Amino acid sequence: MKLARFETGGRTALGVVVDDGVIDLAAAGCDWPDMLALIAKGETALANIRAATKGAAPHHALADVRLLAPLRPGKYMAIGMNYAKHLAEMGHAERPEHQYWFNKQTTCINGPYDPIVRGVTGKLDYEVELGVVIGRKAKGVKAANAIDHVFGYLVANDVSARDWQRHSPTFTMGKSFDTHGPIGPWIVTADEIPDPQALSLRCLVNGEVRQDSTTAGMLFGVAEQIEYLSTAFTLEPGDLLATGTPEGVGAGMDPPKFLQPSDVVRCEIDGIGAIENRVTE
Repeated sequence: MKLARFETGGRTALGVVVDDGVIDLAAAGCDWPDMLALIAKGETALANIRAATKGAAPHHALADVRLLAPLRPGKYMAIGMNYAKHLAEMGHAERPEHQYWFNKQTTCINGPYDPIVRGVTGKLDYEVELGVVIGRKAKGVKAANAIDHVFGYLVANDVSARDWQRHSPTFTMGKSFDTHGPIGPWIVTADEIPDPQALSLRCLVNGEVRQDSTTAGMLFGVAEQIEYLSTAFTLEPGDLLATGTPEGVGAGMDPPKFLQPSDVVRCEIDGIGAIENRVTE
């Protein structure tokens, strides 16, 4: 199931994407106040949605609505240096001993097709990543059971201000500019992704393929990430994890190729979808 948040006629709504259309959940008699409330109800909510939308015709064509970021997460955590070739292009020779995590402030969240505002950075970069939406509270979870705590998956672009990223050891400043967190275009529920470590992902800038890899290349897989984080603190329904980016980022090129105003960045993950954002001043 593809769960979307969209705007039409000045109204924000939740819906199920079916082919080239979207079923409005409220119009189908299955209203939820927001995506976080839906996620918190887990399988109960999904069962109600399936029953309410079974055989229903879409209320809107996708082309006629504006897709929004599917959620504003409670926490937005991102792992760095999680693909071996990305480690190498950034000048790191060895696999990290521990997972390297940082926060992206949730005010960075941006829609799947909305502009990325460059802001004051002179070194704007892209990073296609698999986004994991937590569905069940996770504390002290072992990797063998970790995927049971996943609600669904989305496409994320961990937009990075490389100069500001190095202002502090945590990366948070350079990873949290407003609009530097495009996500979407919807949440694909976990039952539709049998193996999150078997997904192809790509990033294109102005049609040029910059990143082209698979999630099989992660040094620490999704289950290991959930185990590691939940050892220290509780992951809650609606938290979002960005799981790392493969090689091909602008900062890793010789010479570096950073994003400029009017550039169009497209991030794709097979089985989930694509987001596309134009850079503005």
